[in-house]
Amino acid sequence: MRVVLAEDLFLLRDGLVRLLEAHDFEIAAAVESGPELSRALAELDPDVAVVDVRLPPTHTDEGLQCALEARRRRPGLPVLVLSQHVEQLYARELLADGSGAVGYLLKDRVFDAEQFVDAVRRVAAGGTAMDPQVIQQLLARKSTDDRPLARLTPREREVLEEMAQGRSNGAIAGKLVVTERAIAKHTANIFAKLGLEVSDDDNRRVLAVLAYLDHGR
Repeated sequence: MRVVLAEDLFLLRDGLVRLLEAHDFEIAAAVESGPELSRALAELDPDVAVVDVRLPPTHTDEGLQCALEARRRRPGLPVLVLSQHVEQLYARELLADGSGAVGYLLKDRVFDAEQFVDAVRRVAAGGTAMDPQVIQQLLARKSTDDRPLARLTPREREVLEEMAQGRSNGAIAGKLVVTERAIAKHTANIFAKLGLEVSDDDNRRVLAVLAYLDHGR
């Protein structure tokens, strides 16, 4: 699996390169600026891009904008964005086209090698990998004025948070120590209360829930 990596901090970039190579990823390019990232994404056609939001020369949202432009040129290009803090605007921009294959992780997650590598693989496979803190903030923001979301039970909200991170029913059942049948029931209730069509496609259901949380109905 070929990866284009963009991170301006040398030590972190070098560490990510070593980590990914140790898990059998091929590093097609490891760059430190927005212009370099744009060229690499245009010329190398990677399987997935791992991108810091803030890159030179602007140190604002250069990395994210380069990734979004690359996805406009190649719809569905898998992109995992790394950020120092939860910034909901960036999460919304990343999710806006609804095509999947996206992730948003805080940089703290990088230090959990298993979690980070799993996120890269999940995004590369067309799934989603959203940081739990991003999901919690979206839930909190919507719950104050959104009646359908307020109708969810505490357990259903817990299941929704896990769903939004891209986990399957089986994975959620294992984490919450309940049966998969119970999770399927909670999932059906969640979709019914949010007015969303039930789907067996895990990626579509996660994107649907995220789109609902982000944009409302």
